[in-house]
Amino acid sequence: MGLFDSLKRGLTRSREAINEVFYFGGEVDEGFWEELEDTLVMGDLGAEIALSVTDDLRDEAARKNLTTARELRRALAERLEGIFVEGGADPFRDTPSCVLFVGINGAGKTTTVGKIASAEAARGTSTVIGSADTFRAAAIEQLDVWGTRAGVPVVKRERGSDPASVCFDVLDEADRTGADLVLIDTAGRLHTSPELMRELAKVVNVTRRRAEKMKAGPMAVRVILVIDAATGQNGLNQALEFNEALGLDGIILTKLDGTAKGGIALAVASRLKLPIVRVGVGEQVDDLMAFDAHDFARALVGEE
Repeated sequence: MGLFDSLKRGLTRSREAINEVFYFGGEVDEGFWEELEDTLVMGDLGAEIALSVTDDLRDEAARKNLTTARELRRALAERLEGIFVEGGADPFRDTPSCVLFVGINGAGKTTTVGKIASAEAARGTSTVIGSADTFRAAAIEQLDVWGTRAGVPVVKRERGSDPASVCFDVLDEADRTGADLVLIDTAGRLHTSPELMRELAKVVNVTRRRAEKMKAGPMAVRVILVIDAATGQNGLNQALEFNEALGLDGIILTKLDGTAKGGIALAVASRLKLPIVRVGVGEQVDDLMAFDAHDFARALVGEE
């Protein structure tokens, strides 16, 4: 199943709500625009973006005499697509690259690290995993399983160790073996805890300093926030706090499997001007896919 079909399945909840707005009869009146704005707000876009999108679409409809549901749906998809930020370099394909995965507990960081390690190792990329979540024993065990499946080494220390030391160790291993891709899982942090965020900033800084001294030359370090799509507007608050503390390079949106509304992707892209680099649309390795703004917008509004 391709990205568009997977997103259609994953965005069913929001698409059905938007479809109800477009199944109208007669002229496009004030009630239509109010209902569309309310539907976008309820789809986790947030009030500011929903109002802006609705106003822009209303102006475009007047200028171009758009009156049919098909015309308006296409115009809405184009407007939403324009909110997303161009991805630029792929952090997992533009190597040598070290990627730190950050986010709150339960967002899916560890599973995401495992899936990417499996996918990139299968492509022939020399990959190393760092288990810097030293507080949760299950995280280390999970990565061991993923590493064994993918044939990728997992660098770890005993539970309770300094996570920054794991980051240093995994880059030492990458330097020794000439690995092109380093994937580091970090412990879940509440974005509302300044102390935990400062500790994570230390982990990022140690990683950057070590990556600058690689034998083959400096390795790019990227910080990627993993967000559970079902968290709704709280995901935007997470992104704002993590970005302020760490300077994020991109977003991975997980669990876009039919229960999430999906609008958080637009909210984060609009406020932080950050690219979404992957979306998770299922449990299999192949279900973590490269993001495509065109496909996402079409799937969200129901345009074929």
